[in-house]
Amino acid sequence: MSKRLQNGADRWGERGSAGVSFAASLTFLNISHAFGAVEALKDVSLDVQSGEILCLLGQSGCGKTTLLRITAGIEVQTSGRLLLNGIEVSGPDRFIPPEERNIGLVFQDYALFPHLNVLKNVTFGLRKLPPDEARKAAMTALSRVGLDHYTDKYPHMLSGGQQQRVALARAIAPRPAVLLMDEPFSGLDNNLRDKVRAETLAVLRETRTTSIFVTHDPEEAMRVADRIALLREGHLIQVGTPDDLYRKPADMETAKFFGQVNVLTGTVESGYVKTPLGRFPAPHFSNGENVDVCIRPQGVMTDSRGNGLEGRVISRQFLGELDLLELAVEGLDVPLIARLPAEASPRERDVGIRFEESAVLVFPRKDAIS
Repeated sequence: MSKRLQNGADRWGERGSAGVSFAASLTFLNISHAFGAVEALKDVSLDVQSGEILCLLGQSGCGKTTLLRITAGIEVQTSGRLLLNGIEVSGPDRFIPPEERNIGLVFQDYALFPHLNVLKNVTFGLRKLPPDEARKAAMTALSRVGLDHYTDKYPHMLSGGQQQRVALARAIAPRPAVLLMDEPFSGLDNNLRDKVRAETLAVLRETRTTSIFVTHDPEEAMRVADRIALLREGHLIQVGTPDDLYRKPADMETAKFFGQVNVLTGTVESGYVKTPLGRFPAPHFSNGENVDVCIRPQGVMTDSRGNGLEGRVISRQFLGELDLLELAVEGLDVPLIARLPAEASPRERDVGIRFEESAVLVFPRKDAIS
């Protein structure tokens, strides 16, 4: 790659210069889809508001990319209906083809045409416009992503980050009502990913287009989304703001998906559950109900010995701004995990332990659910 192309890799255009789209709402009504005997989606219903950035989050194989492809019209659901601004675009009685939906798509591998230069890649979706108008729209999009001087380059001459930006320019140039992005940053290294993601988010905010963003990374979803839709094995588990899913997860699996947790078991008595780490409030559970208690490591706090529960530091890992501690506590068969700011990490071996109430989550015990 030439030095010129490398030096331009991190330059984006002026913020606020992207064209504004006429955003549309999306409604998924009881969407199910199967590939032979394999059910990829199971009765998914979801509303996406006009201008919203929604993340479809979940592990590989949970159905999020399938739902994206159904939205684009690349896949046709087995049952259910998809509405765009309240009008059915895919269902038992109607199917509008992809090219007539005004929906843009950025693929995971960018899907640029290798035989076309950057300008022709971006104008490809503008063929209904007169050539002069198509070029103007393409140049506006390329200018916003900082690649207006790369019009005659071919995809193989660009870095991964630049290819992603060409794919983004191609998607926003027609000013789509909805923009779909399928793990667009997964092929980038960590440092570049943060930069490209931040700039892409700025573009999405400027265009005001309704955006659906697929990722398997909870941190990425929390950074990008207005709301998150969590999928698991084809089921829609929970929908809400990043704060909702992190602080009020629907179940223990959701809590674990958003980060490491310490798990204890106990039985509820008079609104509390008794554990080896003490009693924790469980106001919404019945007496005698078996429950699981999850404590996030960042909610475990240490103090001088004699203040709080007695514990002993058995290992410490330096993680830059944080220390990861393993604490031995009497009555626990496994170490208690704590994540503390490095400057607050104890130097003593024997410590007192306290818990931040908001970091303690109580769920019905999974093996007790019928």
